[in-house]
Amino acid sequence: MNDPSALPPAEFGFPGALRDKLVAAILAGEKTSTTGLLVDYEVCGESLPVVGARRAVVDSDMRPVAVIEVTEVRTLPLRDVDWPHVRDEGEGDDSIASWRAAHERFWHSPEMREALGDPDFEVDDETVVVAERFRLVERLQSPDV
Repeated sequence: MNDPSALPPAEFGFPGALRDKLVAAILAGEKTSTTGLLVDYEVCGESLPVVGARRAVVDSDMRPVAVIEVTEVRTLPLRDVDWPHVRDEGEGDDSIASWRAAHERFWHSPEMREALGDPDFEVDDETVVVAERFRLVERLQSPDV
């Protein structure tokens, strides 16, 4: 394996309890998909993930803890996110509705609105999301998060 610190970082949520939970789920093999907002990529000037690309998953202290490889990328309206994708996010949701409610809380949070530069940002059925699947390639440290 190449030096993980040379890989682009994969940040899940913002540093803190949510990121710790998501990273633990990745390390446990429970989380193999994630959903982001297309507008977030645009605001940050980031390219969409590319199938085959590898990234270093970072913890809340920005330390690389794992390497993942992108296996699928779809852009679609929020209303079209399906159960297999939701299930594979590994966050314990028992329905698409509960998954969406949790994601809307995150996307409507002050931190996300600040990151997007829009204090009134809200998602709706037409909001374009980036549905990404990945596989865990390597753990870089034991899951102590």
